[in-house]
Amino acid sequence: QVQLVESGGGLVQPGGSLRLTCAASGSGLSIVVMGWYRQAPGQQRELVATVASVGTTRYADSMKERFTLSRDNAKNTVYLQMNSLKPEDTAVYYCYTYAKTFDDTWSAYWGQGTQVTVSS
Repeated sequence: QVQLVESGGGLVQPGGSLRLTCAASGSGLSIVVMGWYRQAPGQQRELVATVASVGTTRYADSMKERFTLSRDNAKNTVYLQMNSLKPEDTAVYYCYTYAKTFDDTWSAYWGQGTQVTVSS
């Protein structure tokens, strides 16, 4: 099993910044893609950003000018730097990976979610 541990959510004022961190772990871990999705109340879960093992990064159009996703391959960790936050960025942010351990098959995994609230 692949485990995802998220951190960094919280309350921030409009225009502020937050950094989310997600660390993946598992025996003999191999990762194809890793990143973040978000879900606001009453809304569907949507892509924020993902990064593939080959380095290709994909962003939602509405966030690519304000959010930056980076990856530390040695630590199996991704970082989402969110700047110029807006109230509409308020959501639960979920870490995502498509990965496998040495004795498992390729599967999609989700973190438990971390709340980001943008409010004055």
